[in-house]
Amino acid sequence: MWKEIPEKVSQEKITFDVRELEPLLSGPSLKLEPYKPEMAKLKDGSYLYIRPLEKEEVPKLLPFIKKLLDVDHDFYDIVGVRVYGELLGWYRNRLKDPYFMIGTINGKLAGFANARVMNNGIHISLHSMAFVRGLRVGAIMYYAKAKYAFEKLGAKEWWATYESYNGFKRWGLGMAQPSYPWPDVQHELGGAKVYYVTKEYWDLSIKEYLQQLVKTELVEPTPEVVEANKELIIPDSPVV
Repeated sequence: MWKEIPEKVSQEKITFDVRELEPLLSGPSLKLEPYKPEMAKLKDGSYLYIRPLEKEEVPKLLPFIKKLLDVDHDFYDIVGVRVYGELLGWYRNRLKDPYFMIGTINGKLAGFANARVMNNGIHISLHSMAFVRGLRVGAIMYYAKAKYAFEKLGAKEWWATYESYNGFKRWGLGMAQPSYPWPDVQHELGGAKVYYVTKEYWDLSIKEYLQQLVKTELVEPTPEVVEANKELIIPDSPVV
């Protein structure tokens, strides 16, 4: 935009260091309590180790997630491109207050979950994914991030939406989630309908439902499990 100045000025050209602009573009971050690693025993006897994804690990994970963009069934392509953008948004400081969690089995990537804080009351559920089959890893990852939001970060509401039919059946219908009027309230993933869980609903019903669904418990990891998952191993391709 160009407009003539209404007054004489001593300097007609003013330059900025981009470091002065970055605080305006990225905004201040909330000081979130870190997610404390947990583990869950799986039905085959192995252990899923859940921990925060480290920011410096994002470049290693991006090529793996990018492969989902070529999968044209069950909405993997759109989930893949959105997760890729969320990871890159965090890495480039263009996503407000996200939290990313990964699940590994003996170091090998098995699950992924992320969400973000809209404000001190509302948390936005983004995605949960499993890269192994038949072990309920996706459900465990969803449970872990929702529990973290409500019980560690003090969320008052959990906002979700669904890209796939399976996700809607398991979480939207399974948790009997109410929804806000649409289009008055829209989820940031495509402007879709918002399905929500309140803290009261979590305490009364949802936490128990998710525990029944995952058929395991989230507990403090043993030193042996921590040691077995010290190195992150990215599979060659996601299992879809």
